[in-house]
Amino acid sequence: MAYDEGLAGRVRSALETEDGVAERRMFGALTFLVRGHMACGVTGDALMVRLPPEESQTALAEPGTRPMDMAGRPMKGWLLIDPEAVGEDDALTRWVARGTAFAGSLPPK
Repeated sequence: MAYDEGLAGRVRSALETEDGVAERRMFGALTFLVRGHMACGVTGDALMVRLPPEESQTALAEPGTRPMDMAGRPMKGWLLIDPEAVGEDDALTRWVARGTAFAGSLPPK
């Protein structure tokens, strides 16, 4: 599956002041790692965001969110955010910040 290059560029911009960011292509998606931990990414035209598992359940009530799954199995702590929900830069930046905050809270790799 290809990923939206425009959305990927917007995520890069949102991460430009974050230290320790790396990009990695995985499973047809583009992922962004913060200090070695996956924080967010782009798959198709959706934003992927990693949150603490307990927070991800609450976040599913927000507009434009859905659980992320691989091969039909839900991935704990991962959400997909529909393009409409991150159409504005402020909304995208908030979601990316949530993912980077969680990745930054994990022990260093």
